[in-house]
Amino acid sequence: MERKRVDQSVVRQVYVIRSQHINGYGRLFGGTLMQWIDEVAGIVARRHSGKNATTAAVDNLNFKSGAFQNDMVVLRGKMTHVGRTSMEIRVDTYIEDEQGNRRSINRAYLVMVSLGEDGKPVDAPGLQIVSEQEKIEWESGEKRYLLRKKRRIEGY
Repeated sequence: MERKRVDQSVVRQVYVIRSQHINGYGRLFGGTLMQWIDEVAGIVARRHSGKNATTAAVDNLNFKSGAFQNDMVVLRGKMTHVGRTSMEIRVDTYIEDEQGNRRSINRAYLVMVSLGEDGKPVDAPGLQIVSEQEKIEWESGEKRYLLRKKRRIEGY
């Protein structure tokens, strides 16, 4: 099966936080951000696999700081690791100011599974590693994969 480069499936999505996105404390609802993250990861997986994909796991979701009404939120998703049918995607979320400076507010790793026409898992294309940074991400993804596997065995 063909291998694809990381840059072939990168997704960038931008939102402006509006009143319907704000909780009672004046901050972006965590659930809204989680939805946006899941959507970005799904698009990355679909671009990479050329198939529909479903969320299998949210491996890590780290809220670093809040976002507020009228903030411009930028999400960037990229493939980090690929198994047989599963794909790990990293989604970074930033607040971008008027000068284009970005401040990180969240990082998440999600596992998506490539699906066939019948809705069952199918093989996903491999990942062609090009840069040293991609190699580091791949190796870290391999460690997370093994940890997830161990947790499943232990019933965690």
